[in-house]
Amino acid sequence: MNVIEAPEEVNINNQFSVFLAGSIEGDKATKWQDIVIQNLTKEEIVILNPRRSSWDNSWKQEISNPTFKEQVTWELQALEQADMIIMYFDKTTKSPITLLELGLFAKSKKLTVCCPKGFWRKGNVDIVCEHYNIKQVDTIEELIDKVKEKLK
Repeated sequence: MNVIEAPEEVNINNQFSVFLAGSIEGDKATKWQDIVIQNLTKEEIVILNPRRSSWDNSWKQEISNPTFKEQVTWELQALEQADMIIMYFDKTTKSPITLLELGLFAKSKKLTVCCPKGFWRKGNVDIVCEHYNIKQVDTIEELIDKVKEKLK
C-alpha cells in the first residue's frame, strides 16, 4: 500500500486508488481514515488521504490563502484521479465539505457512502444516493470490505 497524504504529489502509477472522502471537521470526527488505512495495509493500492497532519485550524479558509488553496486544489484533483471514492459521514459532525463532495461526484460512479443513523442530513444523503444509484453501507468495516471487493 502507498498512502499519499495532502499535499503530497499524487502519483498513482497505474495502481488502483481510493480517495478517503468524509468527515474531518477540525478533528471532531473519528479518525476513520486511520481505521481504513490500517485495514488495507496488505493491499496493492494507493490511498489518497486528505487528512493533513500539518493542518492548522487557524488558517483563513480563503482563496487568497495559498496553503488553504493548495489543500482544496489537492483534494479536488485527487478526487478526480481516484478510481474509487469512499465517503464517511460522522454523525457527530455537520461535514459541509463532504456534502459538497457528494454533490460534485454523485454522477461519477466511483462513490460508496456510509452515512450512519443520526447524521443530521442523513435523509438528504440517502435520497441523493438512491437517485444516483450510489452504493451505501452501514459501517466503516463495510466500506473497507467494498474496497477489497473492488480489488478482486
